[in-house]
Amino acid sequence: MSETLEARVKAETITAMKARDGERTTTLRLITTALKNKAIEKRTELTPAESEQILATMIKQRRDSIEQFTKGGRPELAAKEATEIAVIEEFLPKALSQEELTTLVGLVVAEIAEGAGAKPGPKEMGTVIKAVQAKLAAEGLRAEGRVVSESVKLALV
Repeated sequence: MSETLEARVKAETITAMKARDGERTTTLRLITTALKNKAIEKRTELTPAESEQILATMIKQRRDSIEQFTKGGRPELAAKEATEIAVIEEFLPKALSQEELTTLVGLVVAEIAEGAGAKPGPKEMGTVIKAVQAKLAAEGLRAEGRVVSESVKLALV
């Protein structure tokens, strides 16, 4: 993958503009702005991991907005946010399914248990979460932090 995330977003923006897809164009411009603002703030080029983190944050913000709009009885705004999430997710690695994440957490818990000689308990939850996050990053996968935390909690109980 030699092409940067910024270049992919720019190319997709041009395609969306030519297709006169207003919602997609707007979302792609939001991505471009978020990436540029972070690069300006950092004063250097963004690493691929940093770019992915920005997109993951954007998705989390939109999920929170969907929850608020749904509670507030504004389904049309919730639908707009869901559409934006779909566009943003195109530029991120595929998210793990719940079953795949549960399997990964089980493997990490087994590795830690093997190294420590005993199965980790709830007190070691932070250690296990860090190990799971590291394994996800190493394999180029992604999962939302809240979901990882819930899976680890279930595995340690």
